[in-house]
Amino acid sequence: MPPTLAALVQHSALKLSVRAGEGRLGREVRWAHVSELADPVPYLEGGELLLVTAITLDVHDPEAMRRYVRRLADAGVVGLGFAVGVHHDDVPGALLDAAREADFPLLAVPRRTPFLAISKAVSAAIAADQYRAVTAGFAAQRELTRAALADGPAGVVTRLAGYVDGWAALYDASGAVVAVSPDWAARRAARYTADVERLREGSVPASAVVADTGGGDDRVELQSLGAGRRVRGTLAVGTGAPLGTAERYAVHSAVALLTLATERSRSLQGAEQRIGAAVLRMLLAGEAGHARTVAGEIYGELLDAPFRLLIAAPAEPADGPSASGSGSGEDALRSLAETLETAAARAAEPVLAVRDEDGRLLVLAADEGAVLAAGRAAGAVAGPDADPGPLRIGVSAAGPAVGAGTGGSAAPTAYHQAEQALSVARRRGRALVEYGDVVAGSVLPLLGDEAVRAFSDGLLRPLYAHDATGRGDLVASLRAWLSRHGQWDAAAADLGVHRHTLRYRMRRVEEILGRSLDDPDVRMELWLALKATEQPAAR
Repeated sequence: MPPTLAALVQHSALKLSVRAGEGRLGREVRWAHVSELADPVPYLEGGELLLVTAITLDVHDPEAMRRYVRRLADAGVVGLGFAVGVHHDDVPGALLDAAREADFPLLAVPRRTPFLAISKAVSAAIAADQYRAVTAGFAAQRELTRAALADGPAGVVTRLAGYVDGWAALYDASGAVVAVSPDWAARRAARYTADVERLREGSVPASAVVADTGGGDDRVELQSLGAGRRVRGTLAVGTGAPLGTAERYAVHSAVALLTLATERSRSLQGAEQRIGAAVLRMLLAGEAGHARTVAGEIYGELLDAPFRLLIAAPAEPADGPSASGSGSGEDALRSLAETLETAAARAAEPVLAVRDEDGRLLVLAADEGAVLAAGRAAGAVAGPDADPGPLRIGVSAAGPAVGAGTGGSAAPTAYHQAEQALSVARRRGRALVEYGDVVAGSVLPLLGDEAVRAFSDGLLRPLYAHDATGRGDLVASLRAWLSRHGQWDAAAADLGVHRHTLRYRMRRVEEILGRSLDDPDVRMELWLALKATEQPAAR
């Protein structure tokens, strides 16, 4: 810390004596300044020890001295050094009374002590304090570096909290707390997630000092982490007082170390992406053995367990009202990739996420793991009428571990399943569709597709036109006959007509449509067309 008035008084070479303000000698001296102006305040910053000979001051006017001392105190001047034996044999009574009345430190400077000696003493003490701070900062940097190597980001947070005598917390790119120290600060750190979110919206680097939202006396400082344009994390440091020079060095060192830990170099990230893309291409080509060899320790754990494949793509104009353009879809795709990678990192779970030639995001994730849960959450909507958003996501069924007796077919099968689910999501305007839901449910909801409805309407339109003339109920008769598998008596009974009447109507159906009801394909198409007209339009 900077020198205090008490330290200057105790300096044996200066021979200063205290004449007023004895109880306030603990004030820190930021600089020593000489000024004989009657009002030096416009040229001061606060924290100075002002040195005067009083050659221009009306030192015998009590009211003038009161104004002078009060103005110095209001400006943040920590004390006044008065030269004795230069222009005045002693401190004038009016000045002494004003200083005592304001409890303002007043030091008598003997003639043999030049002001320059006081300035040098203050400067040397400040330099020594800065040197101690820098030395302590370097020591803290070494300790933080050792903690980072030994225990990773959590070790850095723990060591930093102890060094600043407060608490520290690390937030990931999504704003969630991933490390905090001491343990009691976890609830406190959670109160600042909104402030972290606001900081993440800005550029890197960024910092902010926020008030204690819990009504306490904490001074909380937030520092963004990241080397690029995107915030990759945030460091929060809570202390009872502003950070000193040494503590600030430690915080800056922690920011640098945590940035290195959270922001991988572009070349390394690119290399991992290329390896992941190569592994996925091999898997989809059925070359599971080669893929397992290339995956090594990066993706090997993922390939040794049951998995699912997720395919995400921006919505297209034909996919529904939420397909507002490729820009929003591309942003959403990047956001989804970050969300899944964050979920994987938080759960210490491997994930393989790459972009294919069409710009779609392909994700190979552990079955029923954190990444899959995050993907499902991203595709969840509030209800059947909710906006599905700018993405369409298809998820495969669970596949066995690569090489577990599958002959390399697990990944290609999962890929086709995910593509089929994605196709259904596109046709029906759904945010996310899982293959298991497609194959486990009825085919009838799929008939709500607009293309199927258009085909059905075109096929049945002549029959509806005939019925509109009032010359017979051909559509209802066809539905009854097909539902009874061509049994004349049962279908006629359902309609309440004679079987000969029904036979006549079916002949008219054949004549109008130009198709034979003896053809099973024709019967199938007509039945699906009838069912399609009963289904609500898909969205």
